[in-house]
Amino acid sequence: MRWPGSLQARLALGLGLGLAIVWLVTAWITATLLQGEMNEVFDSTLEETAQRILPLAVLDILDREELGISQRIATLRQHEEFFTYIVRDDQGRVLLRSHGAEDAVFPPFEGLGFRQTPTHRLYYDAALQGTITIAVAEPLNYRIEVAREALVGLAFPLIMVIPLSLIGVVVIVWRSLDPVRRFSAELASRDEYDLSPVDNGNLPSEITPVAEAVNQLLDRLRRAMEAERSFTANAAHELRTPVAAALAQIQRLMTETSDAVVSQRGVEIEASLKRLNRLSEKLLQLARAEGGQLRRNTASDIRPVLRMIVSEFERIAGTERIEVDLPDTAVLSDIDPDAFAILVRNLIENGLRHGTGDTPIQVIMTANGLLRVINDGPVVPPETLAKLTARFERGHSLSDGGGLGLSIVQAIADGTQATLILYSPAPGRADGFEVDFEVPIRH
Repeated sequence: MRWPGSLQARLALGLGLGLAIVWLVTAWITATLLQGEMNEVFDSTLEETAQRILPLAVLDILDREELGISQRIATLRQHEEFFTYIVRDDQGRVLLRSHGAEDAVFPPFEGLGFRQTPTHRLYYDAALQGTITIAVAEPLNYRIEVAREALVGLAFPLIMVIPLSLIGVVVIVWRSLDPVRRFSAELASRDEYDLSPVDNGNLPSEITPVAEAVNQLLDRLRRAMEAERSFTANAAHELRTPVAAALAQIQRLMTETSDAVVSQRGVEIEASLKRLNRLSEKLLQLARAEGGQLRRNTASDIRPVLRMIVSEFERIAGTERIEVDLPDTAVLSDIDPDAFAILVRNLIENGLRHGTGDTPIQVIMTANGLLRVINDGPVVPPETLAKLTARFERGHSLSDGGGLGLSIVQAIADGTQATLILYSPAPGRADGFEVDFEVPIRH
């Protein structure tokens, strides 16, 4: 039998089996001792019966006019006779017998004391210097029946006590381990962004050090992640000013010089600075997405945020590049509007950058909170598709993206407990790319 993995099940099973075994062993020992005591009582009764009947039988025999006559004791009413007896003389002739006695049951007299045959337990006694003997017999099956009834009477309470004891063990173990279950459930329900201390109140003293070690580990992880996010955000923020200044200087240099070689070099430097500027912005967004607090206590309609972001891109790329389909009813969600704006901006930017200019990208929001962004383009291989949400993963695209857009979207999906699914080809098409983001909805 495989031992359960649950501590509660192990304790309940171990204590239950141990208790049951102790009860059964105790019952067996008690039954053995009880049977021994019962045999002593029965033997004592046999001996006492013989010693009480023998004097009466001797008087009856001596008062007879003729010797050697056998007499059977009559009974007043029919009853079950557990003890039978016969009285013999020194020649083995039966002088007196009980009404239910059978001569074949009683072996010849061989001396005082107890004898046992396959069917009976007997006691022999003698009087008048051994000239008159008595044998009292008790059926063994009577003793067996009495022992069986005693065992049944002893086992019947056990049939009730053992299950009740097992139930009691399970209840006690379940209540005793309730703080441990709550501690385990709280840890299991957390995501990677919840690093707050776990309540270790009412935990058993054996588990308290484990809880304290877990809380210390969570605290170290929280400080390490905060330091990492702080460094990323600060580095990205600090880069924006010098990058903007360098970009301004190179643009001014390009307008002031007439040297074609210098102008070409300036164009390359300007492009590199713009990529660096976009990278710093993406790093800021990633730090925001991984910083937690992506959901609020109140819900609001997220359609205005989506319209605003789409309008920004329509001014840059043109209205013909984006098709929008929004529901007529409000889409209420507790997702942070800033986080949702970052998510939409990255999805639309990703679609515009990797789609062709011939087919507009589609931005679709359903009434149940499903956001779909679809663009055309070649099919992305499954092995590449599975890695696109990793940082700085660009697949086989030749565009100048930084490879952080979908990783930012994935971070927001993780922080809001939302679902993000990538498709290529897009459902219902032979090619293209589709991103589905299921916004957490409040009704």
